[in-house]
Amino acid sequence: MGLIHVTVQLKKSIEALQGFEADFFVDTGATDSMAPSNKLLEAGIIHVGKSVYELADGEMREFYFGIAVIEFMGEITSGRVIFGPDDTEPILGVTALESVGILIDPTRKTLKRMPAIPLK
Repeated sequence: MGLIHVTVQLKKSIEALQGFEADFFVDTGATDSMAPSNKLLEAGIIHVGKSVYELADGEMREFYFGIAVIEFMGEITSGRVIFGPDDTEPILGVTALESVGILIDPTRKTLKRMPAIPLK
C-alpha cells in the first residue's frame, strides 16, 4: 500500500494559540502518535510519563510521552504523543484515527470517514 500523509496540528490545550503543525505519516502499525521533541516542547507540550515502545525493526526503546490536542481533517481529539528524536518524521497513530472515526481505505490509499464512531 502507498504512503498516506495528513496535515496535523498538535497543541497543549484547546485554548492554546500556538502549536506544532506538519505533514504526518499515517501509520496504522503505531498505536500512539510521535513528533520531534524540540517541536513538541516549542508548542508547550510537556512530558507526563515514559513508556517502552517497540520500533518497526523490533528494537525496544524508551520514550517520553505527553498529552496533546490532535487536530486533523476537520476533527479534534486528544491523546498520547511520543517525544521522538528531533529529526524524526511525525507519525499519526491509529488511536487518534479511530477516536474520530477515520479509517484507511486500502483500495484508494486514502483516509475515509466512517458513518459513525462505534460504541460497541
